[in-house]
Amino acid sequence: MPLRENRTALAFMAHPDDAEILCAGTLIRLAEAGWTIHIATCAPGDCGTATENRWDISSRRTREAAAAAAKVGGTYHCLDERDGFIVYDKPTLQKAYDLFRRVAPGLVFTHAPQDYMIDHEQASLLARAASFLYAAPNVSAFPLAEGSAVPYLYYCDPIEGIDPLGRRVQPTTYVDITAQLDRKAEMLACHASQRQWLLAHHGMDEYLEAMRRHAAMRGGEIGRPAAEAFVQHRGHAYPKEDLLAELFGRPGA
Repeated sequence: MPLRENRTALAFMAHPDDAEILCAGTLIRLAEAGWTIHIATCAPGDCGTATENRWDISSRRTREAAAAAAKVGGTYHCLDERDGFIVYDKPTLQKAYDLFRRVAPGLVFTHAPQDYMIDHEQASLLARAASFLYAAPNVSAFPLAEGSAVPYLYYCDPIEGIDPLGRRVQPTTYVDITAQLDRKAEMLACHASQRQWLLAHHGMDEYLEAMRRHAAMRGGEIGRPAAEAFVQHRGHAYPKEDLLAELFGRPGA
């Protein structure tokens, strides 16, 4: 199977709700176009609470993540590392290789290489490494699926669209998600534990409103009500064509 015929997309993130915040609108568009969707997190979100123990919140948040993925007919996976302790090491990388081997994605989304939180940066490194090498026969004991190859790789926006030094990140690709924004909000609302936490602390529904503000900001850059923005990885051995632009057009062009 040629890479262009591989219609499996994987969002490989650090924590539950990262995919819903950063790329769910695009995942919805892919699902609408017939793609198979997978969402994976390195950790179960065990630090995303001020009141529950790590086991209870982990169980709750992974259920929320599975419910969100199900809204696009997708499958949720967790590498079961710990919040704040995601590292690029041999055991964690093997988990990533094995996951990629089982999923065999043709299109991968992950965090920006530089983001406000080290967990995000480490997850990005793991995704990049697994994208490059998962199709090598000896890297995993799992069978090599037909069509396995270096996938299209896109980095999602860092939080607030800025790097750790506060510099604005210039996207290479925009996806218009105006028609998908409400469904994206529904996916994000599945993460009730985080929404309730912020409601209690902020006194407003900041969880969903922050997502909508960012979508409006990126949309405004291309003359649309809402968009998601990405930077494509185009290094050696990676596909150079902008697959998202080919699938969904170049809004604002």
